[in-house]
Amino acid sequence: MTLTAKSDKPRIGITLGDINGIGPEVVIKALHDNRIHSLITPVVYGSTRCLSFYKKLLNLEDFSYSHVKGKGQFIPKVVNVINCWEDTLEITPGKPSHETGRAALLSLKQAAQDLKEGLLDALVTAPIDKSTIHSTEFPFKGHTEFLAEYFGTSDYMMLMVSEKLRVGLVTEHIPVKEIPLMVTRERVSIKLMILEQTLQRDFGISKPKIAILGLNPHAGDSGLIGQEEESIIKPVISEMKNKNKLVYGPFAADGFFASGQYARFDGILAMYHDQGLIPFKTLAFESGVNFTAGLPVIRTSPDHGTGYSIAGKNQALEGSMRQAIYTATDIVKIRKEQLAEK
Repeated sequence: MTLTAKSDKPRIGITLGDINGIGPEVVIKALHDNRIHSLITPVVYGSTRCLSFYKKLLNLEDFSYSHVKGKGQFIPKVVNVINCWEDTLEITPGKPSHETGRAALLSLKQAAQDLKEGLLDALVTAPIDKSTIHSTEFPFKGHTEFLAEYFGTSDYMMLMVSEKLRVGLVTEHIPVKEIPLMVTRERVSIKLMILEQTLQRDFGISKPKIAILGLNPHAGDSGLIGQEEESIIKPVISEMKNKNKLVYGPFAADGFFASGQYARFDGILAMYHDQGLIPFKTLAFESGVNFTAGLPVIRTSPDHGTGYSIAGKNQALEGSMRQAIYTATDIVKIRKEQLAEK
């Protein structure tokens, strides 16, 4: 896919996710601010009936949108909506449903197809419920794995992004007992290269400074608490330094974040999910963004889940969704600028 130059504003596709969760609420709230329409042309994949249901529930009657009547016929300065399923679907906020899981899959597939065809410049995905969307059609652990296969990418990475830090993961959604088996020299090297490349390509940092965390407590204490740092992580760091890369570590994760040392680096590579995401969400929960690095296309999402417990109660905060849209827009701009320079 190549980025479109047909319009002044990036065309950002936005899926509603599971419509019984907080996805529709945070999408409506993020797009309710008309100032965002001066930056992008938003295209929502879901249902006009769903948006009507939630705008009444949220008492946002002045929220307006336009139904897309033809393929790719998006209207600037308004919220464009593509109906992806039959509008007879029952909406029950806060209640998991396989029907709404199926609807979430339909909207994701339609958005991914339009992204592949170049009708969109980027995609922002609202949260799905992995238990209700999972099926023979969707045997994946989440959006990331689906999009990686859809766009034929084997080397990709979950990258959590905020103004304060960017945290990539060596391993993602796997059981804790499997983590040491997956932390290999090859895997750490690949993830490190993906992190460096995305910092350059998508964030415009020509010579990124990267920190690598250890796997074990105290980063192994020189082999006293595990050997992975000595046998796997340190050799990778040495290899990268020999290639003139600004790579440092391994750092003990607790002290690294507690001391504020993270602020000295452009990117951080964590060994496993909770090691990276607990400090990230503690520092940037309301503004954090999940970006899939390594894809030929641009995809972001808010850093929270479906939020069933507060769905339909007008309690969901839209900050992370808004920032996901802004981040996608920024990356579109950076990639276009880099293409223009070539």
